[in-house]
Amino acid sequence: MEKSFHYLLMANQAVFHKKLLSNLKNTCLTLGQPKILDYLKDHDGASQKEIAAACYIEAASLTSILNRMEEKGMIERRMLNGNRRSFYIFMTPFGKELQEEVANSFTMLEEEAFRNIPEEKKEELIDLLLTIHNNLITERKANDID
Repeated sequence: MEKSFHYLLMANQAVFHKKLLSNLKNTCLTLGQPKILDYLKDHDGASQKEIAAACYIEAASLTSILNRMEEKGMIERRMLNGNRRSFYIFMTPFGKELQEEVANSFTMLEEEAFRNIPEEKKEELIDLLLTIHNNLITERKANDID
């Protein structure tokens, strides 16, 4: 296996995602839906714009994913305060059930990923990944201004 940062990051993300979908194969969840349910766990009633930004999903792709989720009864779109221009996304009871399965799967996968790694090393890795994320976001914002 190649030992470069970019390769390992992409490979781990791909393996993690494949295992997640495998763990959730008995649900009706498809690509992109678990992270939306994970986000809605703490942000139920978020706008589509907020979800797109937080989940790093393009607006057009998000609309398509949300349409499928709505068709399957996982979420519902609601207007708030009579604002007909913006819809807010809420989990249905079925969506909350699925979100719990997603959360359990994330917990199991994280336990598997961090097996035999001391807690302080786990915390150090998470801190480093957060720093890398912030560096990349800061760079992206700077490029957006140019």
